[in-house]
Amino acid sequence: MTIQQKLSRLPQVNECLNSAPGKQWLRSFYRAVVVKSIREVIDEKRGEILAGESPEITLDALAADIEEAIKKHSAYKLRPLINASGVVIHTNLGRSILSEQAIRNVVAVAGSYSNLEYEISQGKRGKRYSHIKDIITELTGAEDAIVVNNNAAAVLICLDTFARGKEAVVSRGELVEIGGSFRVPEVMKSSGAILREVGTTNKTHLYDYSNAVCGNTGLFLKIHQSNYKIVGFTEEVTIENLAKIGREFKVPVAADLGSGCVINLEKYGIHDETTVQVVIKQGADLVTFSGDKLLGGPQAGIIVGKKRYVQKIQKNPMLRAMRIDKMTFAALEATFMQYLDEEKALRHIPTMRMLTQPGGEIKKRARRILNLLKKLPDGTAGLEIIPDQSRAGGGSLPEADFPTFALSIRPRKISVNELEKRLRRGETPVIARIKEQELLIDARTVLDNEVKVLAGCIIAALVK
Repeated sequence: MTIQQKLSRLPQVNECLNSAPGKQWLRSFYRAVVVKSIREVIDEKRGEILAGESPEITLDALAADIEEAIKKHSAYKLRPLINASGVVIHTNLGRSILSEQAIRNVVAVAGSYSNLEYEISQGKRGKRYSHIKDIITELTGAEDAIVVNNNAAAVLICLDTFARGKEAVVSRGELVEIGGSFRVPEVMKSSGAILREVGTTNKTHLYDYSNAVCGNTGLFLKIHQSNYKIVGFTEEVTIENLAKIGREFKVPVAADLGSGCVINLEKYGIHDETTVQVVIKQGADLVTFSGDKLLGGPQAGIIVGKKRYVQKIQKNPMLRAMRIDKMTFAALEATFMQYLDEEKALRHIPTMRMLTQPGGEIKKRARRILNLLKKLPDGTAGLEIIPDQSRAGGGSLPEADFPTFALSIRPRKISVNELEKRLRRGETPVIARIKEQELLIDARTVLDNEVKVLAGCIIAALVK
């Protein structure tokens, strides 16, 4: 049979659509997706024929490929997965998981009209930020609060409001770069602020700030070092002392905390993470922090501080470009509400629960996974529960190691890299980590309701 004859036997798109499988596809999927998938498979077979191959080209033979293509094009690109890496606030995996209460509130608000900018009691237009201000100020002790779409935006709008065309004074040791190439000097440049560096990389004194004050000083800015720490021969100025000279020279002091913790975690062995409440008490005029890191809520940038400064930010035209939507409001309000009861917050906010859960609970979860793998054929893999270390991630708690328990898998019929790839590319992706010649499933970041699914994914990857 010639190439031309083979090409002429390829089914037409309409023929595929009018077939029994085609009618079923149209009932179950969007027509545009079905047509795209049919054309894709036909084009693929045409290419094989032109390359001198002889693929099966009957409609029955093509049906399975078409259906697979339809499912691929119908699947959402943003997918849930299982985080078995042990990194709790994993930036690449969506950072913090929302609590059940936050999810319920998002569903309720997103699925109906809401009073986002409507004052129900007075029957007139209201202010968007009024819904969440009270709960934030109650928890943090600040006079006022406002929320933007992420913490980078929070820092940017503070700089734009108080230091556009003026100098923003920052210690050289705090000119950091964090994930996604977010660099403090570049953010300052974008805001129109003039960077005034003081001190040295390892030491900055109070007199460095006071000596930098001039007629064009707009802001003292203190940046949390986030994902690294300078140790040894070092010195930095406390917020309390910086606030004193801020008051003396009438220069506002803004502190960017980054992660934004509102619970003292020292009793859980987590040190050196100052809470928002403490920084407010120390006298900072403005404090910025993230909603989706240690707070455990949705992506947001939260600005708290003295009322006169927050109200000035509210008048900045840039605020409209940075405002959050109703779903973020719903999730953030529900998250903050849970912090009214610290015990419940630690139990029900996933990020807090993962960071503070006892080792016994983690080991018990690891054993549940191991027990479900006993159905594996003999000689498939070596399995063992081992002690290891988890990390907070997301630029939070950079020096803190969290003792954990992980399931060690040493595959015997495939390489550990192949196992990692199969798990990552499975129907439910599993993100794990390789350590030497073993794959580690860290039970700290595996949710209880994911254990059975995870075990099934591991079995499928090992016996494929």
